[in-house]
Amino acid sequence: MEFSRLRKITALAGVASLAIVASGCSGGGSDEPASADNPVNLTVTTFGQFGYDDLYAEYEEQNPGVTIEATNIDGSANARVDAFTKLAAGSGLSDVVAVEEGWLGSIMEVSDQFVDLNEYGAADIKDNWVDWKFEQGTDPEGRVIGLGTDIGPQALCYNRELFEAAGLPTDRGEVAELFGGDDATWETYFDLGRQYHETTGKAWYDQSAFVWNSMVNQMDEGYYTADGELNIEGNEAMRAQFDLLAAGTADGLSANQKQFDWGKGKAFVDGSFAVHVCPAWMLGTIKEQLEAAGGGPETGWDVADVFPGGASNWGGAFLSVPESSEHPAEAAKLAQWLTAPEQMVKQSAAANNFPSTLDAQAEIVEAAVPNELFNDAPYGEIFASRAEGVVAQFKGPQDSEIQENVFAPALKILDSGEGTADEAWNEAVQLLNDRVVNN
Repeated sequence: MEFSRLRKITALAGVASLAIVASGCSGGGSDEPASADNPVNLTVTTFGQFGYDDLYAEYEEQNPGVTIEATNIDGSANARVDAFTKLAAGSGLSDVVAVEEGWLGSIMEVSDQFVDLNEYGAADIKDNWVDWKFEQGTDPEGRVIGLGTDIGPQALCYNRELFEAAGLPTDRGEVAELFGGDDATWETYFDLGRQYHETTGKAWYDQSAFVWNSMVNQMDEGYYTADGELNIEGNEAMRAQFDLLAAGTADGLSANQKQFDWGKGKAFVDGSFAVHVCPAWMLGTIKEQLEAAGGGPETGWDVADVFPGGASNWGGAFLSVPESSEHPAEAAKLAQWLTAPEQMVKQSAAANNFPSTLDAQAEIVEAAVPNELFNDAPYGEIFASRAEGVVAQFKGPQDSEIQENVFAPALKILDSGEGTADEAWNEAVQLLNDRVVNN
């Protein structure tokens, strides 16, 4: 769907909100508890890797009368389109809807269409979460419209086999030191990439857009300032990071892969690239890709407790209950149960993501379950370490649109070798003005 259409959907969603209120449907669902004598069907929509299938069955067993009808959409971008299309129509949203951090800002613009979960005890359990995650799900009026699921602290994935062939260390502790440990920088990251490329003739990273997302998420202010203003044109710090990436890509460090495709996972097994930025949820994505391509632990992937530029977060999700739900109390109860620490531990094991609740994080670290696919890496310990010092960046209403439909196509100019840094940046600014500023 074109960006201009999405803008119209967002505007229509506000109109739909008024229509719902005017018709008396807001909060008009039944709060009668589910039971064997009062069966309730709850619909849930998620996207990507959520790891909820076993949890749904467990919840149904614990709650007689509740049946969960689950829909999983193939990606965050499609889930966003689905949500806003239904918001504009004023109907069709599930009782529980997963919202991705990148488009939470758009949801906040129509937050009146979502149940204030404080009415169902959210404020009483706010200390379950890292403080910034709970705050992200709270609108400017103090209404909690989303309970946090996972977060995306970033580490660095690397391929041991490819590192060894290039004469680089393979032990994850030594790799962390190679990149600079606590003082790791993007300059070192690209310099090591040039060294690797000169030695092997191969690419360093899969494609530029994911590296760029990581770099932007690390800034104090990203595509928007903290007070909600666009923050791209004239942003010298952002342009400097763009030029740093562009120089690396121009030196042959990008494998020019398709996002979330990687040739159906083949690029992860055929040596196309040696490193990958890894917010915690990315390990689940890589697992899926490796399995699709017939790869496994022998493929050589590992994860190191280091990230260029320091601590940062990319992604994570929330569970929300639309005002249109016919069973808001039962929906809120399910959302709270799914985001409780006990369930987050199970979700983390199923989806290879990292929880946003403190007790779940502590349990995962203490359990120290090795991740077989990533050379028995101590997954919990690594991502708990990477989560230290993370400060949530403000995400404006079109943040994910800018990421996907402004910078991603502009960066393809670099990946394909068809333009310079200036040309790619100018293309991004033009797309920004065409699709955001003037729409």
